[in-house]
Amino acid sequence: MDKRIKVFGFSGSLRKHSHNGALLRAAQLLAPEQMEIEIFELNDIPFYNEDIERAGLPESVKIFKEKIAAADSLLIASPEYNYSFTGVLKNAIDWASRPPAPSPLSKKQYAIMGVSGGISGTMRSQLHFRQVATAVNMTAMNKPEVYITLAKQKFNENGELTDQPTLEHLKTFLKSFYEWTTINK
Repeated sequence: MDKRIKVFGFSGSLRKHSHNGALLRAAQLLAPEQMEIEIFELNDIPFYNEDIERAGLPESVKIFKEKIAAADSLLIASPEYNYSFTGVLKNAIDWASRPPAPSPLSKKQYAIMGVSGGISGTMRSQLHFRQVATAVNMTAMNKPEVYITLAKQKFNENGELTDQPTLEHLKTFLKSFYEWTTINK
């Protein structure tokens, strides 16, 4: 591992104490030395509206798109809502994909991970996200996968990931993500 990479991370959850936000913060701490992960909050991105787009991109959207373009890859964390990923995440992808050519998402490498309070571990959410990512021409790291179940048992009251097997799996995932990003650049 000698090539430094920039990873741009964001969560599909706006909740202040989101486990998915906490997962991104854990990834920052556990990332390989040559991987820098910057986390972006989607809170200020407005609902997509073509009238707003035509009047001029909101500053939050400009920054979001610039950071996507500048990153070597994207790290996305999202909960599962109604067997899918969140509207917040879909909205951000909709903004970033406009206009279709050139979109900073096209050919952008990404990995997705997620935390749920139940037993699905966000499997359906991630599968549905991959469908949308294909439509905007993003490139997924397929394995390994991170589906964290039973969040309250794996994160402490301060939002820190404390479950040792999950920490080890996240380290393996991040090492693989680093290698996959550098090989496919």
